[in-house]
Amino acid sequence: MWLELTLSLRFAFCRRTLSQLYFGRLHMDHLEHPPLAVWEKRRNWFESTEARARGEGSYMVSEQACALTADVQACFCAGAWAAVIIVGMAVVDAALRETECPGFQGDSKKLIEAAGANDRLQKVRKRRNALVHLNPDTPALTVDQQWGDRATLETQAREAVELMFEVFYIGPWV
Repeated sequence: MWLELTLSLRFAFCRRTLSQLYFGRLHMDHLEHPPLAVWEKRRNWFESTEARARGEGSYMVSEQACALTADVQACFCAGAWAAVIIVGMAVVDAALRETECPGFQGDSKKLIEAAGANDRLQKVRKRRNALVHLNPDTPALTVDQQWGDRATLETQAREAVELMFEVFYIGPWV
């Protein structure tokens, strides 16, 4: 009973807080469609980052990683920064398991090491894990951060995208 009441009160507070912030005209771009110019600027950055990572080579790419990349781009253009990190790491995992280390048995930490991928991916992997696996004492993302620290979240998402494409095109097909 106490747990139900506590959860109910927390949900009501969160919903009320979001509603107040939203209707108080403090909005987040992923709760409202960002202006077309913002969307296009983000799309251009995303696509030029992909082109730089691809270079002039020919690559074996993962089917699932390709499919998920479209979702990463949509999340990025919308400004859904936490989703970019989460889905971006799913792209990394799919790309490495399908093209670089087929049949690999182990977690993402060991997979990144086995593939010889950029060590900075471990930081992104830890951030992804913190976003997905809640620690109630130290949440990885709060409502205050979602609304008040957008620049930091965007920086983290941009790093995740850059590293995602680095892995996506890790090994040219010769």
